[in-house]
Amino acid sequence: MTPRERLDALRGATGECDCVGGEDELLLRLLRRGQPRPVCLDGFEPSAAMDIARGVGTAVRARAMARAGCRVKIVVADWFALLGGRMGGDWGRIRDAGSRNVQVWEAALRALGVGAGEVEFLWSSDEVLRRAAEYWQPLVMDIAEKHSVERIVRCCKAVFGRDKEQLTAGQFMYPIMQCADVFFYQADICHMAMDQREVNLLARDYCKASGRDNKPTIMSYHMLPGLKNGQKISDKDPSSAIFMGDSESEVNKKINKAFCPPGIVEANPCLEYIKQIILPWSRKFVVLRTEDNGGNKTYNGIEELFEDFRSGALHPADVKSNLKKAINEILQCVRDNLIHFESNSDADVLLNNSVKRTASTADNLPSRMPVMTSDMRFKILHSIAEKDECTTENELKQLLQEKPTPICYDGFEPSGRMHIAQGVGKAISIDKMLEAGCKVKIWIADWFAMLNNKMGGNLKQIRTVGLYMIEIWKALGMNLKGVEFLWASEEIDNRGNEYWPLVIDIAHKTSFKRIIRCCQIMGRSEKDALTAAQIMYPLMQCADIFFLKVDICQMGLDQRKVNMLARDYCEASKRNNRPIILSHHMLPGIKEGQQKMSKSDPSSAIFMEDNESQVNEKIGQAFCPHKVTEGNPCLEYIEYIVLPKSGRFAVLCKETDGSNRTYSKIEELREDYRSGTLHPDDVKLALAKALNDILQPVRDHFEKHPDAQALLDTVKAYRRTGGSQMQSGGDHTIKEPERSSA
Repeated sequence: MTPRERLDALRGATGECDCVGGEDELLLRLLRRGQPRPVCLDGFEPSAAMDIARGVGTAVRARAMARAGCRVKIVVADWFALLGGRMGGDWGRIRDAGSRNVQVWEAALRALGVGAGEVEFLWSSDEVLRRAAEYWQPLVMDIAEKHSVERIVRCCKAVFGRDKEQLTAGQFMYPIMQCADVFFYQADICHMAMDQREVNLLARDYCKASGRDNKPTIMSYHMLPGLKNGQKISDKDPSSAIFMGDSESEVNKKINKAFCPPGIVEANPCLEYIKQIILPWSRKFVVLRTEDNGGNKTYNGIEELFEDFRSGALHPADVKSNLKKAINEILQCVRDNLIHFESNSDADVLLNNSVKRTASTADNLPSRMPVMTSDMRFKILHSIAEKDECTTENELKQLLQEKPTPICYDGFEPSGRMHIAQGVGKAISIDKMLEAGCKVKIWIADWFAMLNNKMGGNLKQIRTVGLYMIEIWKALGMNLKGVEFLWASEEIDNRGNEYWPLVIDIAHKTSFKRIIRCCQIMGRSEKDALTAAQIMYPLMQCADIFFLKVDICQMGLDQRKVNMLARDYCEASKRNNRPIILSHHMLPGIKEGQQKMSKSDPSSAIFMEDNESQVNEKIGQAFCPHKVTEGNPCLEYIEYIVLPKSGRFAVLCKETDGSNRTYSKIEELREDYRSGTLHPDDVKLALAKALNDILQPVRDHFEKHPDAQALLDTVKAYRRTGGSQMQSGGDHTIKEPERSSA
């Protein structure tokens, strides 16, 4: 076939076709040297009852694409059906329905003379799980990072007809993943229904945003209307369409009742059936009628039929009687090529089967029994949490009685600078977890830092910062026996077939509004302009808990909402392994009115790399109101950093203020401070000294070890350039420390 003939064959698949990219672009794709067979992509969600537009319409389009010399890929979008809430989210029913749908298509294609190897049917879940490393991080996450929430919501509106407030998180993920499919399946032409046009346009915009040259051409075909006036086809309404499982009598009954106003061709479903189903399949529409009514006539094109109908030369009764005959002949042809179900009720019986889910099992854990009693272990772990922030105490007690070595989980985003709460505070908490006989998994959330646009989204820089932070904990003397450092990007790549089904199931069972509320874990409010990638963040963090087989989530109060989401997901998915949540206190900024420390504001906190003079200067300027203990950042530093790390706080008072004092409990210090016995100046001097004593081993470590110093220098260089350009030198020589395991 000539390129023009091939183009005409493609365009003739559906009659009218909205082509984005232009005819010239499409011709160029067909003529491109080295690619004689462009990839045409279509896809469908498995449906319990397959309507004729999907069954016959897809088959005739696939034939046209194959005849035009294209490689045809049809994606069985089972994961998308789950995200969209099809069949109540029953995975077994979705897979069964998809299998039946494929069988129907294969029968229809055989009836059309299309060879078995000319059309590929690809199951979305199977392909993505098999090639997860090619799909999620380089495509889905990159697409999400480069588009705003509002853009994705606009796509959701086109696909689902729902506003932001009505979406589930799974429905929000849907267009991001569908956009990724275009590149994952290497599509040159997206040949899909008009309701998918917005998502396909997203794929073209993504090419521009990411500097890709392989912009897909979009051929959006018009959708068949429902049989009644103003109706859309719905698999929940048997009267809205002809279905592939309809018997002859059911077809006749539906067409007899169909809307077919005399003389009107626009929005006439009977004429649309002829245009989109009969003519593409049979190449003709035969009207058999008496001589008195005009005699028999064969139509080879829709325009002549429209003209006769508009003029009254073709009556609705003649259209309906011959349309019934033509449809039944097509359906019988499909039945002859497959032992197909006789009615939709038979299909429903089949689809009631469900698959058994395999319960997750715990890791093989060390068999040693801790020396301490469960009550002692409970007291240690409970001390990590802020007051009333152990969810729940009874569950924690039961866990410690039943499991000798529970798995505790903490995580961090590598993001350039480590403040003292993250450095010293985390080391204190981890040492307590180990003391209580737990195994600790520290999740180095490099992908999450990229989603949150840390270090300009540069994954290599993020990983370097992660190594720097691990080096700090080593320098602090954190007990690494029983600690396992896990890089999110590596673990997810290696076990993507376990991870991404979790993310999808959580998204499916969670509302979009709920996920928006969880976005405060990234330091974002519900009113902030979010990227689509930032919406994926809490879904993935929730999945981490089950992916790592966690018993206890030990994180800051700012992570509480997503940890509670994990508990709610257990209820929604009928899991028994609800994680226990220990939410620890968040240190405030050291200036007046600073509720939180900020890595972007060096004056808001003490950082692990601060030298002695910087610590002295910051504490000297810190907010420490006389006799006021509430909201006093200096006292909070003593309570949550100095006393847990050093066991005491020594104050060298001025002679006029009384004798020297050493405190081992915060209550005693607060009482003296409230009474005025302890002066702010004395507190500040003692606090600066105590913090410098804690930080000095870290300073010494980086001065004595060249590899550690190289890490620090590299991270500082990132900050000088805004974390946007990788600095030459240093990175390639940095060695990753060995990871300790229990």
